[in-house]
Amino acid sequence: MGIPSKSDRLNFDFVAGEVLLLDKPLHWTSFNVVHKLKYRIKPAKKIGHAGTLDPLATGLLVICTGKKTKEIEQYMGQEKEYTGIIQLGVKTPSFDYETEPIEYKDFQHITEIDVLNALPQFTGSIEQTPPAFSAIKVDGKRSYDLARKGEEVVMKKRNVTVSEFSITQFDFPNLHFKVVCSKGTYIRSLANDLGDALGCGGVLSALRRTRIGQFKVEDAWKVEDLVEILESRKNQSDHDRIG
Repeated sequence: MGIPSKSDRLNFDFVAGEVLLLDKPLHWTSFNVVHKLKYRIKPAKKIGHAGTLDPLATGLLVICTGKKTKEIEQYMGQEKEYTGIIQLGVKTPSFDYETEPIEYKDFQHITEIDVLNALPQFTGSIEQTPPAFSAIKVDGKRSYDLARKGEEVVMKKRNVTVSEFSITQFDFPNLHFKVVCSKGTYIRSLANDLGDALGCGGVLSALRRTRIGQFKVEDAWKVEDLVEILESRKNQSDHDRIG
């Protein structure tokens, strides 16, 4: 797929196209990662990512450059895998902690069996309502822009496929989970909807994308490491040109 190995760090061809796997840091936007690399991949002029991660999420971000940007849609459509934490007993407008809690509910009565019994309704082919705080366009505007202004946003339900939704650790009020799903699935909505099904509310408190298709986060570059490599490559090129 044109992914350079870490033992072959300087042999990039950004014009012909590279598929770079990055581990997005917490609090960065996906655009922040693209912007960090944009001016370091010259002479290539094209760069883009194959699937947005929210600022409060970490993990795998697929970056394409040059002619490989034509493959972005292909990667965006592939199956995705996530791990994270759902916190019971709280609700927020954004379904994560981008916004402040608006409601707290008692969760003490919720048992492991209650959670396990609720999960099947969120697996398979399901209908899901995306969060108002998302990049989906409503009447030509990003829904998060409208939501942040306090405007009421009506989100349309969409069909998605959740192949796996499992709890990997119970640590009430925290549920550690793994999700394998199709393009367009909002994990924040799964957290919110599971909390509603349990009657106590739920919010996504941590999220990490671990896989997109065959690409795995353990094969990804740390952003700072790749930037250092590219800076070194640029400095060497400048030195050779002057020499």
